[in-house]
Amino acid sequence: MGEISEQVNQKNALGWAARDTSGLLSPFTFSRRATGEKDVTFKVMYCGICHSDLHMLKNEWGVSTYPLVPGHEVVGVVTEVGSKVEKFKFGDKVGVGCMVGSCCSCDNCANNIENYCRNYILTDGAKYYDGTITYGGYSDAMVVDEHFVVRIPEKLALDATAPLLCAGITVYSPLRFYGLDKPGMHVGVVGLGGLGHVAVKFAKAMGVKVTVISTSPNKKKESIEHLGVDSFLVSRGQDEMQAAMDTMDGIIDTVSAPHPLLPLIGLLKSNGKLVLVGAPEKPLELPVFPLLLGRKMVGGSNTGGMKETQEMLDFAAKHKITAEIELIPMDYVNTAMERLLKADVRYRFVIDIANTLKSTLNLSHAS
Repeated sequence: MGEISEQVNQKNALGWAARDTSGLLSPFTFSRRATGEKDVTFKVMYCGICHSDLHMLKNEWGVSTYPLVPGHEVVGVVTEVGSKVEKFKFGDKVGVGCMVGSCCSCDNCANNIENYCRNYILTDGAKYYDGTITYGGYSDAMVVDEHFVVRIPEKLALDATAPLLCAGITVYSPLRFYGLDKPGMHVGVVGLGGLGHVAVKFAKAMGVKVTVISTSPNKKKESIEHLGVDSFLVSRGQDEMQAAMDTMDGIIDTVSAPHPLLPLIGLLKSNGKLVLVGAPEKPLELPVFPLLLGRKMVGGSNTGGMKETQEMLDFAAKHKITAEIELIPMDYVNTAMERLLKADVRYRFVIDIANTLKSTLNLSHAS
């Protein structure tokens, strides 16, 4: 009886999904679970497009399950809460980032770093507790355990806040953890894309001197005049890279394509930290001698826990930080993916789900 009742109470949902490794997205109807006692159900207003969506759509990491509804930079408005939900109510502005579940019992979960739980559950394309596959935010509604929902501060515009739920926390967390948040420090940011431009904003708000390191000289004017960076290095310019050696306390490397680490390590002062947050498909070559001779560190970081994600949003509201976005309709998503592959976006695509998804209903395919 319980199973029958649960099926009856399931909610019809509409999204866009990829059916295979072509990664081509098209309308898709499916079911969301009924609102459980600890669940928050919300209408999706906007969803950011992350570079990792591309990898997942084409199964480049070997973990994708189809049909795949991507989207883990999701913001919306609460429409229903379960009987035991304590933190949210009808009408609240909320968000969901990269995960919708974890074991909630390991040391990492106990220490508020659920993102490092061995059994954390991705927002899209992962197996949920009940054995179903998670569907992400390229859809009209989400049903998520309240522990994995964050509150969006009133001061923040919903559309431009969506990318903070992945890009934002991915750079905020290492700035804090690796101690690169002290006023007067000098921090480099490699790559001025979706992650990089937000890293610049957070670092500047922390009182840090920021240098952007990029392969694109044409981004110099924009980064200095619009984003307020203190200096700009063209990574292919040997003379300027040489002149900047031993000047940085740390570097946040956001690049997800293969690239040499040696020049970046050279920019670090003794005891400097190179933190990788991009995820290249192929292993990078790591030269050891420069690390030994300067007591330098190469580390990594992957998003952030729920407590820190809320802290990041509150910090963003205090300092008026949001992403620079290009708002697109749902049916533009495949073109957006092609442009993202060519880095043709300034700096993050966000899908206007609430205003444009329903118009694709007549194109939808039954699940």
